[in-house]
Formats: sequence, structure tokens, C-alpha cells
Amino acid sequence: MSDLRANTVRSMLAEYLVARALGAAHRPRIEWDAYDIVTPEGLKLEVKSGAYLQAWEQSRLSMVTFSGLRARTWSSAEGYSEAESYNADGYVFAVLTAKDHASYDALDVDQWSFWVLPRDVLAKTGQRSIRLSRVEKLAESGPVTYVQLAQRVSDVVVRQET
Repeated sequence: MSDLRANTVRSMLAEYLVARALGAAHRPRIEWDAYDIVTPEGLKLEVKSGAYLQAWEQSRLSMVTFSGLRARTWSSAEGYSEAESYNADGYVFAVLTAKDHASYDALDVDQWSFWVLPRDVLAKTGQRSIRLSRVEKLAESGPVTYVQLAQRVSDVVVRQET
């Protein structure tokens, strides 16, 4: 995991950072769970990450898009569900905001911005993927920093029975 610009590595780091911010890093990451994090309060969260810079050479900054919002669930007993659904109580959209490689430091939490949406707001869009510009419009209160993230999740996300 030496290149934190790689999408798969960055996404795992984003999940870890969010879990740490929420006091939920005690639970191991389970790759095939329907959500990424369970908070101490029992909230199920999905973390989506994006960045303007990538591991490969770029002629311009990347457009930040988050995918996999709706998904089929999987269990060892039943296999995949028939239908896709929004499986978390809330969604945290984490963006590494560095725009030049010289200052890029994925471990610097000040280089991350976070937007939080409850499931019902995201589900109303019906989308499987969404651009950051749309997330910004849906999250009326704007982005938060790492240190503000736990409070925003507490303010925005409501535990839902699934």
C-alpha cells in the first residue's frame, strides 16, 4: 500500500480515517459487508472516496465521482440479493483535496473534506453514482473537516431499520 494515490488504497484509507473520527475503528473491515462502518451508536455508514489527483499521469485534475451507491447485498447463507438497495443509514463522501503532487499527503487529515448524507436523501436521487457537485448540492450544510465529522454524522444520520 505504498501509493496512497491508488483508488483502491485511498478508499481503504478513507474508510479508516472516517472510522477513527467516529470512534469506530475497533471493528475490523469486512470486505463484503453491505456497509463500511458501524458506529458505537449502531449507525451503519458507507464511505465513498475521491481525489483530484491519481496514481497515473494526468493532463488535468480528475472530476470527482462516487460510484457503488446502490448495491446488492451478499451473505454466505443466501448469496447475492435479487435487488440493489441503499444499504447504509448514511453516506460519507471523503475527498482528498490536494491539487498538486508536491503537496499531496493522504495522511494529512487537513487535506480531506467530508460531506454527509442520510440514506433517504441519497435514495431519492435513485442514482448508482454521483458527482461531487451533486453531493455538494444535496448536503446543504457543506463540507466538514476531519475533526468536525463525528458531529456532522450525529447531526445528519438517523439509524434506520433495514
